[in-house]
Amino acid sequence: MKNPETLEIAAEWNSADVADESSWTEMLAPVELAEIDRALRHALAKSSDVMDISKQDFPLPTFQSRLKAIEGELIIGRGFVRLRGVERDRYSREEMEMIYWGIGMHLGAPWPQNQYGHVLGDVTDQGVDPASPTSRGNEIGSIGLPYHSDGSDLVGLMCLQRPKSGGLSTVANALAIHNDLVRESPDLAAELYKPQPYDFRGAEPEGARRWYEMPVFTSWNGRLFIRYIRPYILASQRLEDAPRISDRAEEAMRRMDEMTQDEKYNVFMELLPGDMQFINNYHVLHARTAYEDDREAGLVRHLKRLWLATEVLADRPPQFQRNFSSDWEKARSVSRIDIDGTAKAS
Repeated sequence: MKNPETLEIAAEWNSADVADESSWTEMLAPVELAEIDRALRHALAKSSDVMDISKQDFPLPTFQSRLKAIEGELIIGRGFVRLRGVERDRYSREEMEMIYWGIGMHLGAPWPQNQYGHVLGDVTDQGVDPASPTSRGNEIGSIGLPYHSDGSDLVGLMCLQRPKSGGLSTVANALAIHNDLVRESPDLAAELYKPQPYDFRGAEPEGARRWYEMPVFTSWNGRLFIRYIRPYILASQRLEDAPRISDRAEEAMRRMDEMTQDEKYNVFMELLPGDMQFINNYHVLHARTAYEDDREAGLVRHLKRLWLATEVLADRPPQFQRNFSSDWEKARSVSRIDIDGTAKAS
């Protein structure tokens, strides 16, 4: 292919540009918190099951305009936000989940996150061995996770509980990384526009092969789309029939990994109980630092996760289109993890 071009320069940022946390932290005003509380009571009057609740069942007549502006900033601007102000101690876990679900639906439509069809997922230590070829980041505890993207337009996290220590959420501007790679090493950037093998990690459709291919970078009508999950790419090499990673692609990905670790591209943020974070998966990679739980003291890191399809982004490449006939869609459900984080249920 011809040398790639820089894209969406207006949405690039470096850490110095976002050093002021107030620039990406949306503090909810008392009037907005009261409106959220009324919406919660309205929703619960219909059902305690989030699967029964639509956007219309969680009315936010005033706050929704601010959420619409946040949605626009996520897609065409900075690409990440932290919402702060919901008082965790005021609400039960089920009420917090309903608040999160309701606010999330004003930013996009919930999208299944795995083969279980979880549209509201759990991110906590579920006792899964990190070395397992089918393990996923939301199931693994303690260790840090490398920068990656998820499989939807937006990914959201809501903090229910903090760990004893560590577990910071971190984001990196993949758009700036792409553009700088194009400027500095266009040949390496071009390598990442080629399809790379990914391990399905046990989530492949029945009877299908255990790997798939996607490029890291895709240019589509002037927009950049990124899908990067380095551990899944590396894991594909355990499968004999999967394509081999070329030496040049390996060099390009190592360079990209180095750039994600450069402090000029990333932001570290603390999520307090009640905080919600939303990220544009196509422009911003996310990760977490290692952490330590203390189960006896009740200090167990636990977040809820949403994948969302936004209305603002109407045009996507074919490989980023949502497949409504997939097994994941047919299995739509809610993940519920026991408070100790070890028991998994759907």
